[in-house]
Amino acid sequence: MSQEPMMEATSDDKLWALLAYVLTPLVPIIIMLMEDKKNRPFIRAHNAQALVWGLVNLIGGTILSGVLFFCFGLPSLLIWAVGVYWGIQAYNGKMVEIPVISNLVRGQGWA
Repeated sequence: MSQEPMMEATSDDKLWALLAYVLTPLVPIIIMLMEDKKNRPFIRAHNAQALVWGLVNLIGGTILSGVLFFCFGLPSLLIWAVGVYWGIQAYNGKMVEIPVISNLVRGQGWA
């Protein structure tokens, strides 16, 4: 977890952060279209990470499932389960530190 100071987050912010990780990449795109949500600091930080994570899941999970065709989509399911764990951490008000992705998102100024 990050050592950054805790951002003030409402229960609504925490719920949207959870949904962004669990239903990625669809919910992060919806959040980006919602004016009242996309500028909230807590949601913005988690939303950017969840969107990148969702794209990694979509691409990486598809490739792994194709290469490991005998696993019947298990790699995608496992990658999604990790996202659910991070969503639960976000719902508890914590900032999630995803290796490589968190640094990328902060470096680009998306969060």
